[in-house]
Amino acid sequence: MNKNYFSFVFLMIMLMAQFSFAQKTDAPIRLGIIGLSHSHVHGILGRENIGDIEIVGIVEPNLDLAKRYSNQYGFSMDLVYKSIEEMIKVSNPGAVAAFGSIFQHLEVVEKCAPFGIHIMVEKPLAANLKHAKKMEALAKKYNIQLLTNYETTWYPTNHMAQEVLKNGEIGDIRKIIVRDGHKGPKKIGVNKEFFEWLTDPILNGGGAVTDFGCYGANLMTWIMNGIRPITVTAVTQQLQPENNPNVDDDATIILTYKNVQGIIEASWNWPIGRKDMEIYGTTGAIYADNRNKFRVRIGEGYDGFEEKSFELEERPAPLNDPFAMFAGVLKNEITLEENDLSSLSNNMVVMEILDAAIRSAKKGKTIRL
Repeated sequence: MNKNYFSFVFLMIMLMAQFSFAQKTDAPIRLGIIGLSHSHVHGILGRENIGDIEIVGIVEPNLDLAKRYSNQYGFSMDLVYKSIEEMIKVSNPGAVAAFGSIFQHLEVVEKCAPFGIHIMVEKPLAANLKHAKKMEALAKKYNIQLLTNYETTWYPTNHMAQEVLKNGEIGDIRKIIVRDGHKGPKKIGVNKEFFEWLTDPILNGGGAVTDFGCYGANLMTWIMNGIRPITVTAVTQQLQPENNPNVDDDATIILTYKNVQGIIEASWNWPIGRKDMEIYGTTGAIYADNRNKFRVRIGEGYDGFEEKSFELEERPAPLNDPFAMFAGVLKNEITLEENDLSSLSNNMVVMEILDAAIRSAKKGKTIRL
């Protein structure tokens, strides 16, 4: 056999290897779903199949709930397992998304991280700071991605706000106000499986202070480039004892930074559901009114201003969807910044803020971090 033949064989082997790698890279992420009680699970079960993920298993011991969603979305009950261990053994997922109680997030990490399985949880990261620290240690030990998903991460207005700040259009930041919430879980009619743990101080870590306080803490940590606040002061109230007898349903959290004050208004008592943010600088203000409506005001004189209003389009794929982003990160197509809204580092600061807020409200005093 001549030299040309060996050269040809070598070339074919290299081409086959490259093709195999391309196939492997382009293959969908094998995703397991752990828990179905969190109503945000509809986002993945009802998601259009664009080929980036494949649901290979679902962990849900409540078979009535699983059958209800099986009928609604058409997935086979053969995909449903009673335990995380069984699902891992049979389905071999490369990643999981958690849609059970916040308290269960630690168990998900404890059972998945040792297998190198990457994890995305629904906000907040954990039910308490102790759990969060254990989860962080496991993620680092086993070198896995541990991401937290927030609805507001995908709002074009929040990203526009960050760009306006970077461009210096409103001067130096002086105050950030984030308001999140709705009428309350009972009043908006969340499913009973969700309601049971959402209003449990252990399983959810608190009421509105955690459920909606985490949004503001997440956005402020992002805007402040990962800096932890100097102090945290919080007041919580229970304005619907008949609906939320075991947890707070209204929280105001004040954060102080050097030269900046942050105010988080988290409530299950808003008459209208809202997720909005205001940022005040030395020369102007930003209003992220909702997902798409955005305004910038530049001050003129005492109380005058020039205002520009925008109706923003959705962000481009894969930055418009948590699961597309998750798949992109795992395929090394997306590199998250250290302080990204979904990142572990950002959400550890979020957990410090929430922990301090709960302690502040209970003790009636300011907590210094």
